[in-house]
Amino acid sequence: MTTVRAAQPSYIVLPREVTDKPTVLSFLMSHFARIGEEVWLQRVRDGKVHWQDGTLIDENTEYRPTARVYYYREVVAETHIPFKEQILYRDEEILIVHKPHFLPVTPSGNYVNECLVHRLRIDTGIETVSPAHRLDRETAGVMLMSLNPQTRHQYHDLFKSKTITKEYQALARLTPELKQKADAGELDLPIRWTVKNRMKPANPSFLMQVVEGEANTHSEIALIAVQGEFGLFELSPITGKTHQLRVHMLSLGMPLLNDRFYPELQPKKEDNFEQPLQLLAYRLRFEDPVTGKQHDWQVDGLEFPRG
Repeated sequence: MTTVRAAQPSYIVLPREVTDKPTVLSFLMSHFARIGEEVWLQRVRDGKVHWQDGTLIDENTEYRPTARVYYYREVVAETHIPFKEQILYRDEEILIVHKPHFLPVTPSGNYVNECLVHRLRIDTGIETVSPAHRLDRETAGVMLMSLNPQTRHQYHDLFKSKTITKEYQALARLTPELKQKADAGELDLPIRWTVKNRMKPANPSFLMQVVEGEANTHSEIALIAVQGEFGLFELSPITGKTHQLRVHMLSLGMPLLNDRFYPELQPKKEDNFEQPLQLLAYRLRFEDPVTGKQHDWQVDGLEFPRG
């Protein structure tokens, strides 16, 4: 069976609290059980698992709490994403990039080399390219990438301290009430919502759900344009939970167009590149913590469906 191996290694920090795994291999087999014990055994035998300094890990290598273990992800087949990323800006510290729909930022699932980080490392020749924040595979838009490991934490801190502004656009079908008002010419745009609720993982765990309790999410949402049954929305995530904007739009009764996760998880199938999720990170604004430069990057917005 032919497999595709990631060009760049992934790593895991061995947890301090694990005390029942005498070897690194036994931990990997347990922690990544879905991969299969025989797969991990073969990876070790093939020299595909090593410490941070490059020293190979074998079947009997003892477990070392807090040490980093590097390994290479492999998949049987890898789907080519037929869209190209665009570098908007580059200096010694950062890249500003427009990520296309469907392209993962880092290796995940069935993607090892078809990811933004690997493509950028090839395009720029810089092996230290690393994302400063997350963006779902299905979502397109502006991303900040760090180039310098020594200053990387300062860019991460922009998001922790909320001193960076992210603005999104989304398309969704209007609720019947909004559609009725639009048809009657009674909508006074923009219409704004403040959405705050508590979210936690659902089942399966990669989905999120709204539950009772103190709010841990906050988004500001505005309907700014209407065409037929569709609305164009501007969204500002004040917090940054996984799938937050998708779930918040669902909570307003207007799930995003072409969302395969919400309101119901769709059966797994190949991507339809003609129907991307209608969510775009269209603007990113911040003051560079290293250079002091003011950045304000924006890409073309979403367009209403034709026909």
